[in-house]
Amino acid sequence: MYGSQSIDAPWGASVFGAASVDAAPDLARIRVAIAETRPKPGEAFEATRGGVNRIRDVLRGHGIPDTAVSTSRLDLKSSWDYGSKRKFLGYECTASFVIELRDLDLLEPVLVDVVEAGANEVDGVEFDVSAKKELRAQARTAAVAAAREKAELYAEAAQVRLGPVVHIKDVDSEQVQNSYRSHRGGGAGGDGDGDLTPGRISVTAGVVIGFSLIGG
Repeated sequence: MYGSQSIDAPWGASVFGAASVDAAPDLARIRVAIAETRPKPGEAFEATRGGVNRIRDVLRGHGIPDTAVSTSRLDLKSSWDYGSKRKFLGYECTASFVIELRDLDLLEPVLVDVVEAGANEVDGVEFDVSAKKELRAQARTAAVAAAREKAELYAEAAQVRLGPVVHIKDVDSEQVQNSYRSHRGGGAGGDGDGDLTPGRISVTAGVVIGFSLIGG
């Protein structure tokens, strides 16, 4: 699978190592939008703005600061009914934004409340970990150890010894993540306890390391 990452020159040993570090998610990003259609563009903007303000008020009521809410898209387009006869409905204004939650216990009530406040599009919920940088560093260290262990096995079988490391190449973490998912038969899914929170988040890393070889 990672042949494009390998080293073809016959000067030593090139091995791939991968590792995954699992952690419980401690934040969630909710992607929602509010869309309002009105006869005039200004009216559509005003209606959508009012909906956004209602949603922000709801979030403040849950103790979620404005800094945790980011606008990702603002659109204005003509809206038509393509039934038996094409009919102009007005102008549709859509405001999309992302809500970042640091308290996962708020996930369900926040989702319910923002929908009741006017969010008529829910694009999804993404779980993540705030310490991803530190977890990625752990995974990279473990990936290097895995690569060295594999190289030592090959060297022992070939009756040679490993020399110094002469090449290190990082492998795209998303590519490694997809490999882990395919082998696991899915993502880092939940524990089956009935809530909306996944059990673990996997942070992966992969590396190709080239070793020189010393005759046995």
